[in-house]
Amino acid sequence: MRSLRFLRCVLTLATGAILTSCATVKVQQRPIATAVTPSAYDRQQAEHARNVMGHAMPANTPAARAAQGTKRFGTHSNGAGPPPRGGLQPSQSEQDIRYPGDVQFHGGNLVQSAEEYLIYVNLASNATCHTITTCWGDPSGFLQDLGLSDLIHVVDQYAGASSDDRYRVSPDPINVNFTPTAGPGRPFTDTDIQTIVHAVVRARGLPTGYHSIFDVFLVPGQDECSTSAFESCYSPDNPAAFVFCADHGSVDFDDVGHVLYSIEPYQDVTGCSSRPNGPNGQLLDSTNNVLSHETFETISNPDGTAWWNELDVGFFDEEIGDECSFLLFNPPPPALPGPQSVVYFNPSNVILNGHHYLAQPEYSNGQHACAIR
Repeated sequence: MRSLRFLRCVLTLATGAILTSCATVKVQQRPIATAVTPSAYDRQQAEHARNVMGHAMPANTPAARAAQGTKRFGTHSNGAGPPPRGGLQPSQSEQDIRYPGDVQFHGGNLVQSAEEYLIYVNLASNATCHTITTCWGDPSGFLQDLGLSDLIHVVDQYAGASSDDRYRVSPDPINVNFTPTAGPGRPFTDTDIQTIVHAVVRARGLPTGYHSIFDVFLVPGQDECSTSAFESCYSPDNPAAFVFCADHGSVDFDDVGHVLYSIEPYQDVTGCSSRPNGPNGQLLDSTNNVLSHETFETISNPDGTAWWNELDVGFFDEEIGDECSFLLFNPPPPALPGPQSVVYFNPSNVILNGHHYLAQPEYSNGQHACAIR
């Protein structure tokens, strides 16, 4: 087992002076077991999967704004997701008693407890970074701290459970070697991601259903698109199609059953990164913030049929993370548009299990506001 050390620094304002407090945090990183290589059988199962649902986190890009904020850009293929935009309009009596940001329950399944499994794709062959730490930071450590924090309890009101330590992370990273169907160097598609997840479940004999979440991390430079048409993508190298940063979804396979997963492309890019000067550096902060967003939404709306905002008042189809994914414009909005304009995600400084992070708040029906506890 390798032992890595990070230096965490916290700035504190006291008596007019800025004080810097630094602490070295020891991160244990387990060696990655023999890699999983998806087979033709895994691909076949993905191509014949049923009840496929995806819900994306929009990027801070012109292409995403042109898409008018739709989240997976309509892909609720099981027919059980949101109705067409313009569906439910609040009556006057509803406006009197309902806050517009409150999400509504639509009767679907929820994730009351779960183990998250972290899948890293093509790490060994990537030319930019060669370890989990240099590519993404410490997603496992972040999820462990999140599961032991006050922040995770914002979801209690939606999941119908309140016990501590019910969302955990597997300590063993899973490496996958995979060439996209479109060929080397081409974008992955959602079917490729489902192929990868199916291969991992089958090869490792892992449980599926509503107590397992599979997070698929993509290396820098790897694009991912919702379909083989490549029109709606995570694609920093192709701005015209760059509309989302990450995604969570679910799928039914004939052999291994119902699977929940998230797609976690490399987040330290313009359009997806968190603001600079966070407690752990932009790479870790950006990775953790988006991972948190997708984890909360997987718990509260795993199949697109549970908690989401049904009112067409500017929040239609938004989940509890979407409503609180705030932006920071640099320079300020009056300077937009312009070549110097950069839009960052602007998450909160939070303490999770005693460690400092940047992570966005989540919408709380109980508080009628974005909350961190």
